[in-house]
Amino acid sequence: MKLNKTLLFLAVLFGLSTSCTSQKSTDNTSIKSPAKDLTLNENMKTETANFGAGCFWCVEAVFQELNGVIKVESGYMGGSVVDPTYREVCTGTTGHAEITRITFDPAVISFEELLEVFWTSHDPTTLNRQGADAGTQYRSVIFYMTDAQKAIAEKSKKEVAPTIWDKPIVTEITPAAPFYAAEDYHQDYYANNPNAGYCRIVISPKVEKVRSMYADKLKK
Repeated sequence: MKLNKTLLFLAVLFGLSTSCTSQKSTDNTSIKSPAKDLTLNENMKTETANFGAGCFWCVEAVFQELNGVIKVESGYMGGSVVDPTYREVCTGTTGHAEITRITFDPAVISFEELLEVFWTSHDPTTLNRQGADAGTQYRSVIFYMTDAQKAIAEKSKKEVAPTIWDKPIVTEITPAAPFYAAEDYHQDYYANNPNAGYCRIVISPKVEKVRSMYADKLKK
């Protein structure tokens, strides 16, 4: 990922990044501090969503902004190696995708609403790639937890995603597999490193776009 992120950094600087070139609308708002996870109330009824949308640093930062999202954890899912390391996943040989496991309160934000943000915040039309990050570990994927989530995801892919993107959607919709949490330094990466180069150039525009488009869904 280090080399890929260097390439992406240069691409963005020169306006050559293609990760958002076919999306129909973009916008930005004023900058504010990154959001963080909330404390889970023991009596709270929560559900889990598993999204792969390229680099998990970006995905984590986006979904932490949303009201009703309690916790977002970066990790790996969908591969053949038990408890893989980041270095192993980066080779593209373990079969895992970089994903975020999202714990949310369905009484506040629905799975359908999370999916809309998912479609908006990454490019689901590029196979095994997000910008300069290329490989199956960066694939666009929804790992559903229940049959109900599967049905909702398939409907959203068919009816919602095409209203945002012109090209065919290549996102996989597949049953959830064992989740392996990424190393500690990957967790809350944007919140802990907002001024890092990759965060400022790549992640911040994604976060600001979501803040602009979904202002009514943000944490207060």
